[in-house]
Amino acid sequence: MTIYSYSKSILGVIFATALLIGVAHAHTSTVTGTISEYTPGSELVLDIGTGEPVQFKLSQNVVYVDSDGTMLEAPGLTTNLRIHIQYIEVDGDNVVDKVTLLENY
Repeated sequence: MTIYSYSKSILGVIFATALLIGVAHAHTSTVTGTISEYTPGSELVLDIGTGEPVQFKLSQNVVYVDSDGTMLEAPGLTTNLRIHIQYIEVDGDNVVDKVTLLENY
């Protein structure tokens, strides 16, 4: 192996380690609730049964799926729809990256 090959290998290990550290700090949470407010492509507010509505921002790459896990292109979210979301906290905001519809829409 040449020095160039060793350098590429070492850089690969460094970048992989940095990626794993970044992923480890991005703790994913989930919650189920009913949509009480919705702004398409921007945010939604969920009633999760605690009496306090919880606000979430929608990621630009949010994925929508039905209860079977089938990806949906244009889900047509509305208020009073029961959903399950996956989100991470980014700079104090709850940012949704996956929405699962729990009922027909």
